[in-house]
Amino acid sequence: MKRRIHTMMAIAAASALALSACSDGGNRDGTDGEGGGGGGDTLRIGTKYDQPGLGLKDGDTMTGFDVDVAKYIADKLGYGEDQIEWVEAPSAQRETLLQNKQVDIIVATYSITDERKEVVSFAGPYFISGQDLLVRADEDRIEGPEDLNGLNLCSVSGSTSAARIKEDFAEEVQLIEQPGYSECLQFLTGGEVDAVTTDDIILAGLAAEAGGGDMRVVGNTFSEERYGVGIPQDSDQCEEITDAINEMIDDGSWQEFIDTNTEGVDYSPSADNPPTPDACE
Repeated sequence: MKRRIHTMMAIAAASALALSACSDGGNRDGTDGEGGGGGGDTLRIGTKYDQPGLGLKDGDTMTGFDVDVAKYIADKLGYGEDQIEWVEAPSAQRETLLQNKQVDIIVATYSITDERKEVVSFAGPYFISGQDLLVRADEDRIEGPEDLNGLNLCSVSGSTSAARIKEDFAEEVQLIEQPGYSECLQFLTGGEVDAVTTDDIILAGLAAEAGGGDMRVVGNTFSEERYGVGIPQDSDQCEEITDAINEMIDDGSWQEFIDTNTEGVDYSPSADNPPTPDACE
């Protein structure tokens, strides 16, 4: 009798373990547990939640160029949109999110730099941005930063963009700081300032969100930012992501994403676009 009870208990325990394994759903880190792409339950993608035209969260809806790029890459890695777990990735937290394995990839206007490559890895670039100016559509005095002497320039508090213009191009420019770019756009359309500055595609996205027709991006960039897909240093997905970026460019999706997210704005990416991704290290 005791032997029968012990046998029944063993069967019950084994059944519980099997049920637990089935309900666990496998690895939740966006991989199949063997380092390859696809096959996991979700792909955790870090992006911005507050950049119109690039990464914007409105309720449960994510929109923007970076979001479209991320969805395309996810598809090529074997993940449907319903398998994407979006994670907010503010600029100051991106390295930490990757190092702590809180995300699998980051697509968030994330510039590739040697300093960052000491702690994380990158695939790409998928876009070459640069500091530029947003002006009113009928503005004919401003074609570059050197034209801003005696004029009013708006940038966000804490940003170095406007200070760079004053130091390097136009000592007599009047700097106007605002808490956010939406306030700068209000000042621009209202005539309180003559230009707004930050990366060109960010300006285009902001203008598109605001209606766009009465503003234009000057199109004379004076810095270079190489946006890449951030990945943990021990990730083996660089080659797959690079292949996805190349395919996105070749099949026309890259240009479609640019056009959709800057619709209504007089904007064209710099001549360095679309870029050729770097070889994986």
